[in-house]
Amino acid sequence: MQKFKTESKKLLDLMINSIYTNREIFLRELISNASDAVDKLYFASLTDSDIQLNRADLRIIVSADEDERTVTVSDNGIGMSKEQLDKNLGTIAHSDSLAFKTDNAESQGEDVDIIGQFGVGFYSAFMVAKCVRVVSRAYGSDEAWAWESDGVEGYTIKPAERAEHGTDVILTLKDNTDEETYDEFATEFGLRNLIKRYSNYVRYPIMMEVTKTREVEHAADSEGEGAGHGEGEAPQTPQYETCKELDTINSMIPIWKRRGSDVSQEEYNEFYKADFHDFADPACTFSIHAEGALSYDALLFIPSRAPYDLYSKDFKKGLALYSSNVLIMEKCEELLPDYYNFVRGVVDSQDLSLNISRETLQQNAQLRAIAKRIEKKITSELKKLLENDRETYEQFFENFGRGLEFGIYNSYGILKSELADLLLFYSAKQQKLITLAEYVEAMDADQKAIYYATGESTSRLEKLPVVQGVLNKGFDVLLCTKDVDEFCFQSMMTYGEDEAARELQNVASGNLDLSTDEEKQEAEALAKDNEALFDVMQDALGGAVSKVTVASRETDAPAFVTAAGPVSLEMERILSQMPDGEGIKSERVLELNAKHPVFEVLRKAQAEGDAAKVRLYADILYNQALLMEGMPIEDPVAYANAVTQLMA
Repeated sequence: MQKFKTESKKLLDLMINSIYTNREIFLRELISNASDAVDKLYFASLTDSDIQLNRADLRIIVSADEDERTVTVSDNGIGMSKEQLDKNLGTIAHSDSLAFKTDNAESQGEDVDIIGQFGVGFYSAFMVAKCVRVVSRAYGSDEAWAWESDGVEGYTIKPAERAEHGTDVILTLKDNTDEETYDEFATEFGLRNLIKRYSNYVRYPIMMEVTKTREVEHAADSEGEGAGHGEGEAPQTPQYETCKELDTINSMIPIWKRRGSDVSQEEYNEFYKADFHDFADPACTFSIHAEGALSYDALLFIPSRAPYDLYSKDFKKGLALYSSNVLIMEKCEELLPDYYNFVRGVVDSQDLSLNISRETLQQNAQLRAIAKRIEKKITSELKKLLENDRETYEQFFENFGRGLEFGIYNSYGILKSELADLLLFYSAKQQKLITLAEYVEAMDADQKAIYYATGESTSRLEKLPVVQGVLNKGFDVLLCTKDVDEFCFQSMMTYGEDEAARELQNVASGNLDLSTDEEKQEAEALAKDNEALFDVMQDALGGAVSKVTVASRETDAPAFVTAAGPVSLEMERILSQMPDGEGIKSERVLELNAKHPVFEVLRKAQAEGDAAKVRLYADILYNQALLMEGMPIEDPVAYANAVTQLMA
């Protein structure tokens, strides 16, 4: 037995037990190595006229023996000599593929695509095998050699027999334990699934003997006709038999590398539904084909419906990441920002630097560059969808708009220049969904801000006194019903650039400044004249409000509540539902409509010294204002009793 040419026991143990975390990828690694071997032979045939080769004959065969518990991966590639077996398999982390790729970088061309680079993928076989035997015959040689090891101390190399050039990798599976079973890797079903999952787009046919059922043909009669049934005879029952046939398992040519003009939307839809397990067609399909310093292909889909777990903690974003058509990760999170977590698709690049295993990316710089391009592409395609297919976009925003708004909020408004134009809100004036740009375009010349209201439904919001007051001025109000709307707007603060920027203002805030100077002066005078009344009312409310005053804005309601500080009423309502948000309160102001008959009743009660009536009215008016805002009242029973007392 020959010892490994490195500190094998430590390094091999590290690779088998630490570097590779998913044992089923062993087949992906062995198939990738086989593909490299076939590619090397094909490359040699391009430069050596003595090598007569028909590319259609190149293939990889996977087989299994359930009784013997073995798995075999065979290729008819370039093969290895005794010296190459010793060098490539006896020296851990030596990659003949990497050396080949480096030496032939300029002449390799598109028809040759070496996958393996680091030289340890082969050893992933020891995650599932207690013994690995490699039988190989180099192209042009009459000798075959067998390399064999248990993956512990060393290996042996002995003469062997192989009918043609190429390599067989034979794995004897580990014995089952209480914690781990390995039988699935020797079944037809298990191997087919792994090939389809990880190696479906390897450029050479991956073939297996598969079980098929076919109808048994009946022997022909003497007249050459089928032995069916004559007149009066009952038809024969069809009989079927099970057989084994060599079949190609992989698709070979990935859809994302085909020219867009050669692929129909129906084909894209079927690929999307099959690979991403959705029963509905995507709302939007687009691709990227980048060449240059970093070359890659991407095929992206925007779903037409939100997955049920999109906003749960279990949802995992990401695109399927391939390197030279071989699946590396099913969901690479680094390729998508959180606010585009709904996008599905694949990215394939042969330029990605892979670390020791294909599971671990060596540097994030390449991924970041790809991710940035993908992010810009998604933004561009969404804007096109908004401009060209408004109905589809509105449905998209219904499904995924919350994520876009959260992206602005979570970035403290930094992303507003990128995402703000993708947002839609319901216009109280136009009675439809509009963008912020459309709101600004329709603004009056003397309008200073963009006004919005937040709550649970548009039907309730448009009836609010604070909303009606702004509409009465001729200004539009955006009716926002998502729980993230208020947080998004407060993070944005303004919409537009430089001098054209408009402040975003909640109509329930106390500083809208919509009144004329005359209306302000009148309100100030009334507030001063009724200071004693307001003090009694504020005292009656026990600190629930920071101030009672006269409203300077027009409204039909006797009173309404506004927020004077940075925490709006809607923010308080949402935060109060969170585990640690119970103590967060808005600074409430009770504003009274001096033109409403109730105001005169209050003044009269105050003038007559009927403090009890003033306190009763204060409590009723305040709770009515809260109910109109959709806010909970502290004591519903006390409120009901107060109304009853007033009616008695």
